[in-house]
Amino acid sequence: MALARRARRALTVLVALALASVGVYIAALVLNRSDKPIVEGCTAPLGSATQQLATDQAANASLITAIAVRRGLPPRAATIALATAMQESKLRNISYGHADSLGLFQQRPSQGWGTQAQIMDPVFATNAFYDGLVKIPGYESLPITDAAQEVQRSGYPQAYAQHEDMGRAFASALTGQSQAALTCTLRPPDAAGDPEEVRSELTRAYGAMQATAAGKTLAVPASGATGWSIAQWAVANAKQLAITKVDFSGHTWLRDGNKGWTDSAAPDGTVTITVAPTP
Repeated sequence: MALARRARRALTVLVALALASVGVYIAALVLNRSDKPIVEGCTAPLGSATQQLATDQAANASLITAIAVRRGLPPRAATIALATAMQESKLRNISYGHADSLGLFQQRPSQGWGTQAQIMDPVFATNAFYDGLVKIPGYESLPITDAAQEVQRSGYPQAYAQHEDMGRAFASALTGQSQAALTCTLRPPDAAGDPEEVRSELTRAYGAMQATAAGKTLAVPASGATGWSIAQWAVANAKQLAITKVDFSGHTWLRDGNKGWTDSAAPDGTVTITVAPTP
């Protein structure tokens, strides 16, 4: 019996030592890991500061701004629209709000903005906002609060001003006035991308355009500010469209590594958008 007890004690000590060794090994792995969790999001600079949006907010901002570009409106119009949508809905296409308010701009069917289905269509809602904005004489020179309030008739008109810096930063990048400015930090895509889906979303935002799909790339003829608008639209939509690379005018944005825009041999005249292969 004594021999059996000594054997059990010895076994217990060995198991304890083994468990302790495993614990030390796991702790060392955790402490020595160089990888940090990736916090997804998109940024655009304004002076020495950086403005931030979540990836879904950035995608909505890119649509709102692309429609301004499509209509030939100045960047100030996009700034006003982005600040307004941020205040009204946090730049999210929500199906609820005060009374019967809906969508990106919290427009109300009862006030003649359209049907519920129309207002919940971001393209319709954005065009409805711009339709109201362009009727305001001299809106480009008005303070954000005044221009937005003329369209929205909000009970809190001064609230729009707090989003002006965000609006200016993202409008400047997404209209192409700022080059290689908007970037997104993203995890690797978990599904393959489809160039035809990218083409469809581009058409929805900018209208019909010539674009050539080949393999996993979509080549979009564009130059200057329009090219930079499209290139940074692609970055803003990289998460939902599984975009991994954007090339334009001497710069490349790579999703892998999250280093933002880097210098490259990419030519002007064509925005090349690459999507993920099958994982």
